[in-house]
Amino acid sequence: MTAWRLDWPTAHGERLGTAVLRATPEDFRVEEIVESPFSGDGEHLCLYLEKRGDNTEYVARELARLAGTRPFDVSFFGLKDRHAVTRQWFSLYRPGRADDADLIRAVGERWSVLEQTRHQRKLRRGEHDGNRFQLRLTDVRADRAAVDERLARIRDEGAPNYFGPQRFGHQGNNLDRAVADGGRPRRGRNFKAGMAFSAARSWLFNEVLAERVGQGNWRHMLDADPWSDEPSGPLLGDGGTSANGELAALEREVVERHPAMAAVFSQTRMKPERRALQLPFSELTWTWPAGDCLVLSFRLAPGGYATALVAEFIETVGGEGPANAAS
Repeated sequence: MTAWRLDWPTAHGERLGTAVLRATPEDFRVEEIVESPFSGDGEHLCLYLEKRGDNTEYVARELARLAGTRPFDVSFFGLKDRHAVTRQWFSLYRPGRADDADLIRAVGERWSVLEQTRHQRKLRRGEHDGNRFQLRLTDVRADRAAVDERLARIRDEGAPNYFGPQRFGHQGNNLDRAVADGGRPRRGRNFKAGMAFSAARSWLFNEVLAERVGQGNWRHMLDADPWSDEPSGPLLGDGGTSANGELAALEREVVERHPAMAAVFSQTRMKPERRALQLPFSELTWTWPAGDCLVLSFRLAPGGYATALVAEFIETVGGEGPANAAS
């Protein structure tokens, strides 16, 4: 087992202290944002559920069982964590079913059904408009004025868009699996192998972003980016990073520091992608309802990690478990 780096440098100075994140699930609330209306008719029943203590994939499997359908007939916009109170949409493929009342009643015995509608196609990953978070940090052991100043700076200048350490598995075991697979072709790749490959891409992205943070240029364009008009980093595939000039040289240099990880991408047959270097959040506000309790509220675009914002100013300890991307 390799001792992988799973904590990356902050952009605005050392963390200011410690706090407990999610002493209870109610301390971590997530609500999906869907601004485009559903069609109101079609073959897919869409349910907006509130859940506590259940992760997204478990709920999807249970919905399939309750509906008497196949697991892949249940879809959702993104994964939400178990150790939280979350509100998210699920779609169930139910062609030719005019009456959903019995199913909705059965679902309501397990989770709160907040809304229901029909749609002409299934929900797809990342097609929602984002997620709204309310995080309650308790036992905050840091100077309040310093926290206020740091949060104001994050609000005004942004935060690095790191993937959260939970993406890499316990002690980086997803990364160990990726390296063990090496660069072998991935035809018929199973779910765990796919998770490992995704973890490897994400880890190298974090390494490149950490280099940019260290150089102080993570918020600046180095070369024209064919994918974006904002600074971005690599999600590797065939052909490496597919960046240009100075940017390509920097990214290659970082990747070459990790030859075992770079070998994972020698025969991927996957197209390289890019990811923004700046965390896509907005509407950040915070209050101190008690002396050692801090409540953060913000909106985050799909694919971002709430923990990346928190880690920019404080170290979290204790709690019930790691927070997911809530993508």
